[in-house]
Amino acid sequence: MNIQIFGTNKCFDTKKAMRFFKERNIKYQFIDMQEKGMSKGEYISVKQAVGGLDAMLDEKCREQDALALIQYIAKEDQDEKVLENQKVLKTPVVRNGKQATVGFCPDIWKEWN
Repeated sequence: MNIQIFGTNKCFDTKKAMRFFKERNIKYQFIDMQEKGMSKGEYISVKQAVGGLDAMLDEKCREQDALALIQYIAKEDQDEKVLENQKVLKTPVVRNGKQATVGFCPDIWKEWN
């Protein structure tokens, strides 16, 4: 397994995700989204794996203005705006190759091998 966890140090669910993998002795790479966000390729891969942008957006994020803009602009412009302001995404984003989850999803992670 090649686990990547995208999140922030302040996010409770991100901490729970890291603990989940640590308890199972599964190595992971943590990427702090406040320092370095997802690349365009990583973002597109996750978006395809989880079924689209709507599954990735955090309705309760602090960046409500950016979220509203992303939801109402043309579909072809949405990805660019999300990459500019990744604080609108739910965390943690956990990747395992082509598989990915958004949020705390231990039931899905248990099935990965």
